[in-house]
Amino acid sequence: MAKKFKIALIVLVLIGVSALITLFFVTHPVAVLDPKGMIAIKQRRLIITACLLMLIVVIPVLLMTWIFAWKYRASNKNAKYTPEWSHSYIAEVFWWGIPLVIVVFLAIITWTSSHALDPFKPIDRDKKPLKVQVVALQWKWLFIYPEQGVASINFMQLPEKTPIYFEITADAPMNSFWIPQLGGQMYAMPAMRSKLHLIADEKGTYKGLSSNISGTGFAGMTFVAKVTTEEDFNSWVSSVKQASSPLNFELYRDIAKPSSYNPVATYVLNQNDLFDQIVMKYHKPPKD
Repeated sequence: MAKKFKIALIVLVLIGVSALITLFFVTHPVAVLDPKGMIAIKQRRLIITACLLMLIVVIPVLLMTWIFAWKYRASNKNAKYTPEWSHSYIAEVFWWGIPLVIVVFLAIITWTSSHALDPFKPIDRDKKPLKVQVVALQWKWLFIYPEQGVASINFMQLPEKTPIYFEITADAPMNSFWIPQLGGQMYAMPAMRSKLHLIADEKGTYKGLSSNISGTGFAGMTFVAKVTTEEDFNSWVSSVKQASSPLNFELYRDIAKPSSYNPVATYVLNQNDLFDQIVMKYHKPPKD
């Protein structure tokens, strides 16, 4: 009776833990598993495929661990005892062959997806890409729209179904730019210019963040990526031009000073080469 009670208790605990995990994921959606753009959808498919392939090994190992521990427990006198047994070709085939096949599949998937999802690779769409220049500061984000002549702090607005071409750098310690529902992260480093191509296929407001710990204000280094229709995007650009302060390199120096939990701010861009100046400020001047 006591053994049956223990078994029932273990089963109930497992069911309860599974229910709690399921409830958590239902009430707390995981951003990378709720993609809103073509690149993010492909990346989710890759994550799920890789996890399922690895579970082919993980699940049987966990099950066999429990089964063997239960079957060969000290109190089970009926378990077969074979102290002279030491080798089995069938077992060798299973525990070496199956993982080998999985590793080969993962290698093929990694190779093909690395080229297909190359962040430097432009997205093939009929629309002209929107260029957004991203500067990681301490501890805030500066977004520059060179073709529209505007800039913003901790906020970006994007038109839906339009390829976005990000140029990314940092004027602070190394960081990482990430909008989980639109695609993978890209590092931002001083004196370097990284590229990232993304697209948002649905209107919405998505959270952007830093995925690289960068000091005291790291927790507040977040931003909002708002995806709207192209008409609303153009209206936003017009409103920024009418009601915002001019941004030049002198004002930028004040903005770049360390500060955290900065409110959203918008600017009219007075220097179209501001991003280039930020990148080049870390390069040595040419020798005469």
